[in-house]
Amino acid sequence: MPTLRHDAPVFLLDLGDDENRFSPSWLETVHSQLDTVVAYPDPAVLVTVGSGKFYSNGLDLEWLTSNPTQAAQYVADVHELLARVLTLGVHTVAAINGHAFGAGAMLAMAHDFRVMRADRGYFCFPEADINIPFTPGMAGLIQGKLTPSAAIASMTTGRRFGGTDARDLGLVDAVAEKSSLLEYAADLVRPLAGKDRGTLSAIKATMFTPALTALRAK
Repeated sequence: MPTLRHDAPVFLLDLGDDENRFSPSWLETVHSQLDTVVAYPDPAVLVTVGSGKFYSNGLDLEWLTSNPTQAAQYVADVHELLARVLTLGVHTVAAINGHAFGAGAMLAMAHDFRVMRADRGYFCFPEADINIPFTPGMAGLIQGKLTPSAAIASMTTGRRFGGTDARDLGLVDAVAEKSSLLEYAADLVRPLAGKDRGTLSAIKATMFTPALTALRAK
């Protein structure tokens, strides 16, 4: 399960050491840890990372298949996590340690910045290959962060991008070796600690109004 560590001003949210799929309990834990970050009275920034082979494999399809009557609420809960990270009142960076697929890649996309391992892991939106269309909120999130050509290249192909290719397309901002990934990510946001959280959250909400509206549509 996700764990939270703190080395002021950096909060490090470890998403877990397995596939880090978005089970209901996983979502609840992550929200609780985000509560801790935003309630912290001193300057703060957030780095997220996985500690195993995956950053996140996204939706918990096994749970969803076993609980079909709860599908609508589950998708709404996933949307809410994406919306919350998108507009969080502290600066955020995803340190993509391994595979980021589907909604796991969307979670990374919701961060302000993304740094990916250069040597291992794929960044992929597989929806075109697994016959699961993007929701309007998910599409809006991705398109809000990418150029139109990058959105077409990643959303319609199901292509798996290694770190360097992901950087060149604009899916991530930078690549780093495994040994320096966390340090690189933390150094990217550490100087940004101390911004007024209400102002920062409002700026993000204004920047990404179409995506936010779609993610929180009832």
